[in-house]
Amino acid sequence: MTKPGGRVRAGCLAHARRKIFEQNEHTETKEALELIASIYRIEADAKAASIVGTDAHLALRREKSRPLFARLLRWARRHRDHFEPRSGMGKAIRYLLGHFRELGRFLRFASIPPDNNIAEASLRRVALGRSNYLFFGNEDAGKNFAVLYTLVASCEKHGVNAIDYLTDVLTRVQTHPASRIEELLPHRWKPPDATGR
Repeated sequence: MTKPGGRVRAGCLAHARRKIFEQNEHTETKEALELIASIYRIEADAKAASIVGTDAHLALRREKSRPLFARLLRWARRHRDHFEPRSGMGKAIRYLLGHFRELGRFLRFASIPPDNNIAEASLRRVALGRSNYLFFGNEDAGKNFAVLYTLVASCEKHGVNAIDYLTDVLTRVQTHPASRIEELLPHRWKPPDATGR
């Protein structure tokens, strides 16, 4: 558990899957990979039904994903003594069993995805551009870029066209009431034609 705000750590099922997949020369991995694939198919079904993050999504996870996750843990317990702890397969199984609470946290909260792939994809862009960020010229330029980068990434996350957003917000921000400035954040922003302006 992390201290600030009493947050609880959630695990990444994609990490566990990757560790098992890397050992796919062992026939034992097939069952585990199929169980994980079934969990992801349930997530895809929830997305197709537009219930992601809702009580209905959580109910679906409890009904269908929880038994699959329990079978995955049983698979790991069944095979853990068949592989040396320091072998690749031994490490993959130990990872799964050692982090089962965190990995299964998505089964208790609809707002938690089974993996952190979205966050990692966002951070990948930052890592790729790191060498370019050394040459802004001065600290203020770097800070301005960081703010702009955050706004564009937020637009992308919420399906907002960043050019439309920035064009509108930069012309409106000077006259928009400060008490309602949160209306101009990417996740709350409405295009001018949608607001009647």
